[in-house]
Amino acid sequence: MINHFRELWEYRELIYNLVLRDLKVRYKNSLLGILWSWLNPLLMMLVFTFVFGIMRGATEGYHILVLSALLPWNYFAGAVMGGTTSIVHNGHLIKKVYFPREILPISVVLSNLVNFLISLPMLLLLALISGIPLTGWALLLPLPILIETLFIIGVVLILSTVEVFYRDTHMLMDVGILAWFFMTPIFYTLNELPQSASILWIENFNPQVWLYRLNPMASIINTYQDLLYRQELTALDFLGRTALTAVAIFLFGYWFFHRFSARFGEEV
Repeated sequence: MINHFRELWEYRELIYNLVLRDLKVRYKNSLLGILWSWLNPLLMMLVFTFVFGIMRGATEGYHILVLSALLPWNYFAGAVMGGTTSIVHNGHLIKKVYFPREILPISVVLSNLVNFLISLPMLLLLALISGIPLTGWALLLPLPILIETLFIIGVVLILSTVEVFYRDTHMLMDVGILAWFFMTPIFYTLNELPQSASILWIENFNPQVWLYRLNPMASIINTYQDLLYRQELTALDFLGRTALTAVAIFLFGYWFFHRFSARFGEEV
């Protein structure tokens, strides 16, 4: 794997060009261009604030709570859906020239990361305008960004590999991403969930605990909200478990991708 990482570094210029290409294609012939990286989450924030905030009497600053979750979620959803089809959609490149195949899904993740980083200043500015001061905890933002990026790359490497052999993978993910969205605390908080519930045949089920354990994005997004909205650090045990999960999925995804990458040329 160290050799693979070294080879990726040697092809860093190709990664840069692919990221630049993805960003240009994203905003090509768009009237507002890159401003959509700001307007899209702002409009979604307004919708969620009205539907789930005003109508149910949410607390002050609810729009910042929502926006601090929407931005990393959009990063995750955009990277996963784009990265899943990255190998299939670039089959002509794979058949013509050699390069590390993982560059294709990784470049999609990085282009979505750039878009996410462009939108972050808007969140910070809106928080200040809304009377939510930024504290020293905001300096720890690179930590959840790194954890989320490793997690996304691992997921994308797995899904892009499966998509090569089973082309309906991205259609299943359309439904999966929607379900994942509602199981992630974006327009609600984990504290609003009951600590005991019965689901199907499972009794005494604790949604708060198991949502953390089974959904790494719940812990990651909660960390963003803690640092920017609640101005505190997420419980270290949950954060550490999520970081280990992200690294494990990243390593497994890299191994899984290279396990089948030699057959990509035949399948695409």
